[in-house]
Amino acid sequence: MHIKEKFNLTGKVAIITGASKGIGRAIAEALGQCGARVVVSSRKQEAVDAVAAELKAQQIEALAVAAHMGQEEDIQRLASETRKHFGRIDILVNNAASNPVFGPIADTNPAAFDKIIGVNLRGPFLLSNEVYPDMRRQGGGSIIHISSVEGLTPSPGLGIYSVSKASLLMLTKAQAREWGSDGIRVNAICPGLIQTKFSRALWENADVLQHFLGKTALQRIGQPEDIAGLAVFLASDAAVYCTGSMFIADGGYLI
Repeated sequence: MHIKEKFNLTGKVAIITGASKGIGRAIAEALGQCGARVVVSSRKQEAVDAVAAELKAQQIEALAVAAHMGQEEDIQRLASETRKHFGRIDILVNNAASNPVFGPIADTNPAAFDKIIGVNLRGPFLLSNEVYPDMRRQGGGSIIHISSVEGLTPSPGLGIYSVSKASLLMLTKAQAREWGSDGIRVNAICPGLIQTKFSRALWENADVLQHFLGKTALQRIGQPEDIAGLAVFLASDAAVYCTGSMFIADGGYLI
């Protein structure tokens, strides 16, 4: 097979959570541009409807399904609607995340802890389990968890978020170990500081931004598109021998 063909996703169906903006939006577009039919999901229907319309304008086949990754019924419905509309599920990108607090661990209340873990870890666990039978029946698939460099080394104020992202990395390895015999690959991407609405509290703070840039080899903040290419690689046959791995895209922050 020619190397270009290995990146061809024509005929594949991909679910991307947290796809109304930022990294998820960029990944959905990139997968679609490589031929995949994409299911864009986020909490608000009008938001994913808008993204789907933009993708369709690029001749990308897209379905918009609103779903909250902290709600089990929504997760089940997302998989069911995808199955009903496209008949198969080949790629899952667990990108949706939550971080309602910024501050010391000791000041984090149990409700905030539950919300962070519920969306960032329990959600990917449940949705992966929902699509697993489809991928197993088809003889394979690719699951991509969007973790974070915070899952590798915690920053002040992001303690429980870091815990959730570190746990997601172990979920990646456990799923890869158990599901490899079914032809299902499971990998994680660990972005550094990316200029999105989700991370606005960090990059809009001049002192925090300078701290990150001072430790980043490329000396710039990342953009959502900087993560999309890596997701295309992991979703494609070009990454056919990659599973249980974490891929860091942080501009050299952790060097």
